Amino acid sequence: MRVALVTGGSAGIGAATAEALLAAGYRVAANFARNATVAQAFTARTGIPTFRWNVADFAACQAGVARVEAELGPIEVLVNNAGITRDAVLHKMSLEQWREVLDVNLGGCFNMCRATIGGMRERRFGRIVNMGSVNGLSGQVGQTNYAAT
Repeated sequence: MRVALVTGGSAGIGAATAEALLAAGYRVAANFARNATVAQAFTARTGIPTFRWNVADFAACQAGVARVEAELGPIEVLVNNAGITRDAVLHKMSLEQWREVLDVNLGGCFNMCRATIGGMRERRFGRIVNMGSVNGLSGQVGQTNYAAT
């Protein structure tokens, strides 16, 4: 049975993706960063284990992937779904708002790919799905940072 990991996987689109992968026969793990109560409820409802780390942290991604693989086996499918917003019109957006969104939404994608790609290459199999938003195409007021990611 193949193992899939969904970042931002305990709520919203990530939770729906994790549940669809489970229904398709995968062993699934869901990553989350903030709301442990929501993650616990998700696990109780679905049986999908959740693992907490911030995808913006390179070392945390390496450690998180190692934990998932120790419990479930090698990750063969990665869905980079984690994303945040810190909305503000550009002329009022702080550097912190800009960087936090880029670090999670874009940096997290890189961090998770780097944490899983080595094993995928060794096994000569792997799939990486990077989720995006329609706001990357059409934009939204106050979401310059989000649209850029």
